[in-house]
Amino acid sequence: MSPFYGVELIAFHGSGRSPTTDTARDGLGPVTVHLYCQAPLMPVAGLKDCLTDMWEANANHPEYVPCHLQDEPSYAYTMLPKNVIEEIQTDRDQSINISQDQHEHHEDEQHEEIEASSAHTLKSAFHRTTFPGALLFNLASFILPALYSTLSKFWVAQIDASLVVTTDVYTYIGIIVEVLNEGLPRASWVIIGDKASRTLAQRLQLTHTLILTQAALGLVMSVAFVSGASSFADAFVPVEVRDVSVSYVRISAFSALGSAVETATANATRALDKPDVPLMISSAKFAVNIILDLLLISTVRVGGHEPTVNLQAGIQLACNLTAASVGLVYFLWRNTFTFKTKLAHASLAQESGTQPQSQPQIHDEPTRPSIAALLVLIRPGIITFTESAIRNALYLWLVTTIVAMGSTYATAWGIFNTIRWGLVMVPVLALEQTSLAFTGHKWGAFRRSIGITNLRPRGADPRATILPIMRPALVSASLALAVEVPVCLFLTFFAARPFARYLGGSDEVADLTAMMWRSIDWCYIFYAVSTQLATVLLATRPRWYLWQSLASNLLYVLPWAVVCQTARLDPGRAWTYHSFVFGGSLVFSFGAVLVVCGLWVWTLMKGRMRLEVFRS
Repeated sequence: MSPFYGVELIAFHGSGRSPTTDTARDGLGPVTVHLYCQAPLMPVAGLKDCLTDMWEANANHPEYVPCHLQDEPSYAYTMLPKNVIEEIQTDRDQSINISQDQHEHHEDEQHEEIEASSAHTLKSAFHRTTFPGALLFNLASFILPALYSTLSKFWVAQIDASLVVTTDVYTYIGIIVEVLNEGLPRASWVIIGDKASRTLAQRLQLTHTLILTQAALGLVMSVAFVSGASSFADAFVPVEVRDVSVSYVRISAFSALGSAVETATANATRALDKPDVPLMISSAKFAVNIILDLLLISTVRVGGHEPTVNLQAGIQLACNLTAASVGLVYFLWRNTFTFKTKLAHASLAQESGTQPQSQPQIHDEPTRPSIAALLVLIRPGIITFTESAIRNALYLWLVTTIVAMGSTYATAWGIFNTIRWGLVMVPVLALEQTSLAFTGHKWGAFRRSIGITNLRPRGADPRATILPIMRPALVSASLALAVEVPVCLFLTFFAARPFARYLGGSDEVADLTAMMWRSIDWCYIFYAVSTQLATVLLATRPRWYLWQSLASNLLYVLPWAVVCQTARLDPGRAWTYHSFVFGGSLVFSFGAVLVVCGLWVWTLMKGRMRLEVFRS
């Protein structure tokens, strides 16, 4: 009785070559197929080599593993997930010889099948599981919040232009919450995005754990904001409007809870190839916000009340919590409950004996949150949390020097941020999220192709291995460059000053904002490209992503932040220093990303990269 080696398969029609249903493709259990050996009584070593060759030949298509080498069955063989080795009893009298001609004929058939599959893929090129389809979903989901953020500034400007700077408190609360949102949620790309080595049930369990953990942390942070509202206003609101801003801080505090749930749900579902969930969140938020704003604080509002900035904050908070709840319910309904229903039906068919033999045996896996799933997320999550904490702490430290320059300077800076992080950055953010999801998929397939226990892969072929992993980032960088250059030019020559004049209500604010934008607008082109290239590091090696961020923040931003604190700045010359900090850091970061990405490629090519231990 010879031992046989198992490799992970998704599912097959009997002993055929085509994948079966989505349920089978999600890897719900072991799959029994017929394996045809090239020689009778093939020794263990030969069989292992045969399996290895077949796997490597299909490394770019991990869901297609050929097992049908001729028309008659030879050895009964059980393929088990996760590269588990199992001994199978076989009858030594059953053996066949496969001629070279038959093997070549099989390769021709396999090539035809791949071509047919490619033709089918072209027909569904804009499905949400493809790069173009996911990009369209992400563009829609990012443009709606950016559009509302701009419109909310218009509402407040009509109430009292001097209070536009107060709404920046919401932005600064968001920056602090961003540290929380860029911790565990950014681990989604390398953990939940690995659909090659993790079953759908495992990925759903990780998603549920992530959302529950982030909700708890967001609630704690919201309570902290309410308790420290006065201190927060002292640090981030100019003295001229500080007294009326404390209530705004308290109202906006619980946006941390909504943001935490929203971000966790959005990141995890994008990693699950479900970009319709973030779009649902954005659509709900945009629709409710617009309706309430029109009814309560716009010029066509209902009733005779006078709108206030605190009313606008209350509307914003209510809509954020509503959108987060809608997105969470939609995700659970369309994904978790649907998965459980399919699993129950398959289990019932299996127990009743009505399930076709070609279908896989169903094994129920838990999807509820667990400590074990949290530990899997924490390891890369600590790395991304550390990176975000350092970067945003330095940024907020610099913001205190901006606020100290007075209301005019702070208002101009707030409008500059509205331009910078509003509609201008929508393509960059959408491309980044799309690249992260697909780079995570490619990296997961690569890890499974070399064996998830292999921590020192031998030299990788640049064309066959490295280029496919980097392709989403390279495509995103090219598209970002093509979009951001004309947008920056348009804003510089036509739109920046009129936009600032309307929001700020004065020529002084408009001129200062336009000067800020013209001086460093070109730096954001570097930012757009470096953001896409950095997705290779974040979705494959989060520790390397931390290294490039530390290089930029500790070697460049920190020294300039110290200078800004000690230089006794005044509004007349403050931007000379701030432009070097904010613009120069983007250029420096671009260089750091290029260097670290180059090291990533070199170590993978030379076989010197040591991978993280795979944890399930």
